[in-house]
Amino acid sequence: MKIEKLSSRLVTPSYEAKLFTPSISTTILLSPFDRAAGNFHIALIYTYKAPTPTNSSIEHGLRLALADYREWAGRLTDDAGAIVLDDKGVRFVEAMASCTLDEASPLKLTPQLCDLHPSVEGIEELMQVQLTRFMCGSLVVGFTSNHLIADGEATGSFLLAWGQATRGLTDYPVPIHDRAVVKPRDPLSIEFDHLGKEYREKSLVKEVPWEEMASQVRVEKTPFSPEFLAKLKARASVRCPSGRGYSTFESLVSHIWQKVTRARGVGEEETSQLRIPINMRTRVVPPIAHGYFGNMVLWAFPRATVRELLSQPLDRVAEVVHAAIAQVNDRYARSFVDFDAGVEREGRWSELVSTGDLESTVCCPNLEANSWLRIPFDEMDFGSGAPDAFMPCFIPLEGIMAIVPAMHEMGAMDVYLSLLDSQRAVFKEICHTID
Repeated sequence: MKIEKLSSRLVTPSYEAKLFTPSISTTILLSPFDRAAGNFHIALIYTYKAPTPTNSSIEHGLRLALADYREWAGRLTDDAGAIVLDDKGVRFVEAMASCTLDEASPLKLTPQLCDLHPSVEGIEELMQVQLTRFMCGSLVVGFTSNHLIADGEATGSFLLAWGQATRGLTDYPVPIHDRAVVKPRDPLSIEFDHLGKEYREKSLVKEVPWEEMASQVRVEKTPFSPEFLAKLKARASVRCPSGRGYSTFESLVSHIWQKVTRARGVGEEETSQLRIPINMRTRVVPPIAHGYFGNMVLWAFPRATVRELLSQPLDRVAEVVHAAIAQVNDRYARSFVDFDAGVEREGRWSELVSTGDLESTVCCPNLEANSWLRIPFDEMDFGSGAPDAFMPCFIPLEGIMAIVPAMHEMGAMDVYLSLLDSQRAVFKEICHTID
């Protein structure tokens, strides 16, 4: 599959449906949750079978949606501490593929997949779109966005609004842009250790050998049927004290944590840590209003030795995962905000790096588990219906996992997991066995 890029331009917000044109000198400070998210780009891929709307109609819908989500069309300040709403625009690329979509399907999770979205190297744009047309008229939409601007739920809301605007529907909920929803206390009260969790000291960060790792990493898509997930949840919940059982997500993550640890073959004395993003919108008190645009995520960090992971039954591992997630509550969030305020007062930002940044991401023997189960990425409709397929792009980092709803089987889940090629065969052999 050869991709030829035909045009590239900046697309700015359109205020044709608004009563007035807003100022282009407004600045929005990033929140503590934004800063912790990390200054890197997330890449998503959508495929739509022909017939599909024209590129011009999709572009027009994008311009209309950007009028309500102006942050995407803005720019970060030099210190990456704020967003300037200057309406400079998002990158919009049109491309053509040398084959039909059926000939290219299923899209392989290899570095070549990156040709379906614009490069994120050295860019100032906070969002980019690439529309790639195939010889059959089908369409692939490549989307990249800077994580400092929004988390998965907020990005999902924007994507829905973009689809609705393209279809001529402009009555979608207006996003909430006030990012100071959780304020530091006076006096500050830092009750938990946030250094080593949300942040690390720069002096302790190891460089990631990108090119070397990309050549060894393979991204594996593993489907899990509703029947298998039900069995897994029942096994994981055998001794659940609440009587309601652990969630399907907790059960599946616990299962994969065990299987990946076995496939890696690391020493029994090693300690493995999961990094699980937690949506804090309903966990803080009072809860964050629906429609909040920005980041509102912290992380749970369940830990266990390799020996414990491989010798204990699934329900014991699920108990560890559940307990770590439960600890990320309102009290923890307010401690984190106070920690952020303390670093600001002491002027220590230059000494720290967010663990959300890819340069300090987890790798073997650790694992990162991202849940996209409640994010409506699969509902992005430009007028020809839901996408035929949706997937994250290739990520050349061992130990990253995304769990998404299966597109064509209700209740099923697909897991996209980055592993070294040498570990992939073992994982595939054991991932559907329940110990």
